[in-house]
Amino acid sequence: MFDFTKLDVYQKAKLFCVTVHKSISSKHLNRTADDQLRRASLSVMLNIAEGSSRFSNKDRKNFMVIARGSAFESAAILEYLFEISAIKEEEYNNHINNLEEISKMLFGLIQHLDKH
Repeated sequence: MFDFTKLDVYQKAKLFCVTVHKSISSKHLNRTADDQLRRASLSVMLNIAEGSSRFSNKDRKNFMVIARGSAFESAAILEYLFEISAIKEEEYNNHINNLEEISKMLFGLIQHLDKH
């Protein structure tokens, strides 16, 4: 088993990614928004995984910063989709709440890596 799979933040990011992909698969979104949201949500979990493989805290931190940036990007796309009525309010709120939790966890991890 890879170490990153034991991280709560990775598990939450993976669940977010899977949930988003399932949720947008049934919708007819414009190709750009669909592709970008899929890529941004996948980027969150992939950067957490890749960062866990690095030996220095500086390198690990860099990947966690990128993962957090992808979480923010996902939130912006979701906000856009909600504003154009492509997703419903409940779905939007669920995704945003998950992203906020992931973002806070990544922020805590980034701070921890800064201290060590």
